[in-house]
Amino acid sequence: MNKQASPFWLAIKQFMKRVWRVIRYVWYRLQLTRWLILAVLILIFAMSSWLTFKAKTANVGEIKANLQTPTALYDIKDERAGTLYSQKGTYVDLDKISPQIQNAVLSTEDRTFYTNHGFSIKGLARAAVGLVIHHGQITVGGSTLRLQLAMYATLSKTQTFSRNFEELFLAVQITKVYSKQDILAMYLNNAYFGNGVWGVQDASKRYFGKNASELDASEGAVIAAMLRSPSFYNPADHLDNATARRNLILGLMVDNNKLTQAQADAAKKERLVVTNTYEQSDGYRYPYYFDEVVNEAINRFGLKEEDLVKNGYKIYTALDQSQQSKMETTFKQNWLFPDNAADGTLVQGSSVAIDPKTGGVSAVVGGRGEYTIRGYSRITQMKRQPGSTIKPLAVYTPALEDGYHYDSSLEDKKQSYGTNHYTPTNPDNVYTGSMPMYQALANSTNAPAVWLLNQIGLKRGIKSVEKFGISVPKSDQNLAMALGGWQGGVSPYQMASAYTAFANNGELSETHFIRKIVDASGAVIVDNTEPSKTRIMSQKTAKEMTSMMLGVYNNGTGRYAKPNGYQVAGKSGSTEVPDSYGFGTKDQWLVGYTPDIVVTTWMGYDKTDQDHFMKNTSIDGLAPIFKYEMQQLLPTTAQTDFDTEDAQSLAKKEQSGTSNELVDSIESGFKDGINKAKDTANQWYNNLKGFFN
Repeated sequence: MNKQASPFWLAIKQFMKRVWRVIRYVWYRLQLTRWLILAVLILIFAMSSWLTFKAKTANVGEIKANLQTPTALYDIKDERAGTLYSQKGTYVDLDKISPQIQNAVLSTEDRTFYTNHGFSIKGLARAAVGLVIHHGQITVGGSTLRLQLAMYATLSKTQTFSRNFEELFLAVQITKVYSKQDILAMYLNNAYFGNGVWGVQDASKRYFGKNASELDASEGAVIAAMLRSPSFYNPADHLDNATARRNLILGLMVDNNKLTQAQADAAKKERLVVTNTYEQSDGYRYPYYFDEVVNEAINRFGLKEEDLVKNGYKIYTALDQSQQSKMETTFKQNWLFPDNAADGTLVQGSSVAIDPKTGGVSAVVGGRGEYTIRGYSRITQMKRQPGSTIKPLAVYTPALEDGYHYDSSLEDKKQSYGTNHYTPTNPDNVYTGSMPMYQALANSTNAPAVWLLNQIGLKRGIKSVEKFGISVPKSDQNLAMALGGWQGGVSPYQMASAYTAFANNGELSETHFIRKIVDASGAVIVDNTEPSKTRIMSQKTAKEMTSMMLGVYNNGTGRYAKPNGYQVAGKSGSTEVPDSYGFGTKDQWLVGYTPDIVVTTWMGYDKTDQDHFMKNTSIDGLAPIFKYEMQQLLPTTAQTDFDTEDAQSLAKKEQSGTSNELVDSIESGFKDGINKAKDTANQWYNNLKGFFN
């Protein structure tokens, strides 16, 4: 049926015409077009007034000083400990910056710099087009150098209309306060160039071994190239990318009449040679600790690296500068460490110290030898097999909570388990038939640990480990878990964090580096001053575990690592290399704690193979390092005493008490028998005497 001929559609059409006539009549009668225009003008006026007010009250005159203020780190006592990357760079005036750098940057970033009034109409048009293309998401701005300085001043990288308009008005205000030369100098001195380097002077030293005033057109174009993406275009890491971007910029300099075509062609033929003469100042005083602060700020609190290093934050941490210095000193004592491999490769190591009451990390060292800014972290990123350090978490803690005691008898026999006939062996291949739990833990005997895990149940052990904050990969969920031969592995940070629960009476505090971050305006943007605490075991269990782990350092596997004059509880651990390599270890661990501090130290090669493993057994190589380290660290603590004794001493006292009670009982019974006999004899005598009388 034809729609147009349908009475229904004809009625709809007539109705819509009447509605439209009514709308037109009302619109013209009330002059709504004028009111709409007036409303838009009022809105524009109000927004302009507000943004003008914000721009004029933004202390634009202090931007130069603020941009030279580095992000500072403070220790646990709120004392300044250093700055990030010594950022803000070495500030130099514009006359100390090569004209070739200036020309390359202006040709790329802001061709109308000397003629515009703080913003680019073309740039704003590009932003509007981008808004349409990306369905309402702003991906580019109408950025001039002044707008980018305004972006520094607003301390925001979020691409929104409000931010873009605020920056536009601020850029106009910047133009009124500063000369063009000041603006260009501020921009070039505060740009980031990758590898922890800020400003053109330090970038010139880092990549070309020269002062900024000495760079030619080719090198200046590379400096400008890095402004687009420091990680992608820096010549130290991506020479091909840097070369391609340099050639493009040299072409732009020709288009902008800053170079002739012949000069650009000659510059393109230059081979880029990276020369690093940049010397980092002492602002980045504790590099391994500061790296972890940056990592935590990015990965846990969602900040961006460029924001951290350019926005003049104050970052309050859990750092103990005394402990940090002493830990770093320990790792500089090469005589403590095993000899290098035949090819000169260093035996590596890492260590972390945590306050068990707060969870604050007080000191870390992530390796030996040359340090790389924001490099691979052997503290938090490295995952290695934990060896026997996992036994307290996976076996002994859940066993105590399930009703076992520190002196419970465990089977010490060579036996097989499951359908795959898994057969754990003791390191010395000696089996005593049975032994008390405290002895099995102190001597790190394997057979009793696996037997006990089998008794309490594998799922019980897995659940216990996860309560300590360590996940067990599915592939490692078997009885071998008791001995720590994991493929996934754990980090020293995870292991130290787990052991804080023993030192803190069963409560696990959320481990952290950062306590608080305050921005340049004084606003707190991260507040971690009250980290969470979780009770994962009873106070009684924690105390009993500590009594057993005191035996590790008093008479067990860690006795040669015990610091002189101190009581320390904890656990040792090691993993063996394949039999084909020979006799030795690939990982050595020691965890030691007091009520005031938990320290985990690892040693091994980054990559283990037939030429790179430790020839000593168990933790023999690590013991002298750990002993030296603890003797440095423990005097800096409150030196709180344990509230329990070594389990072996407790067992001896209990046995001694039982023996004394038996002797006393026999002696008392014997005396009672004699006295009773005497009383009976006296009674008989008196009765007989009375009979005769």
